[in-house]
Amino acid sequence: MTVAPGQPRATRRMVFSGLGAFGVAAALAGCAGDGGSDAPALKAGAELATTDEVPVGGGIVLTDLKVVLTQPTAGQFLAFTAVCTHRGLTVTSVDGDTIRCSHHGSSYSAVNGEAQGGPAPAPLEGLPIEVEGDRILAV
Repeated sequence: MTVAPGQPRATRRMVFSGLGAFGVAAALAGCAGDGGSDAPALKAGAELATTDEVPVGGGIVLTDLKVVLTQPTAGQFLAFTAVCTHRGLTVTSVDGDTIRCSHHGSSYSAVNGEAQGGPAPAPLEGLPIEVEGDRILAV
């Protein structure tokens, strides 16, 4: 590489500092939300699960749909977005009355979606559902 007289030459330190700053900017951009809802776009009437798939006193995570279904008491079915409010990753499980995100330790109430522990800054958003016979449907 030829450098014209009087022109500064880029040192390795300058190049790697620039790459480091670029990496930080890219990481921060990837973590930024769009300011909108984290609720998944579900087609009204779409079957999410059957009632026998959701245990009483527990729940299931529908990873592909980004939905958590819970049944706190017999016959009471609730739905929440499965997008953790801490980093936007999908929650991982329902353990009794607690929805867990094992990625960073956040936990939420399976009854109302409220953040209970970990770094989660906000509750999980509730989603409208209806039960028709043994089918749980998106509204």
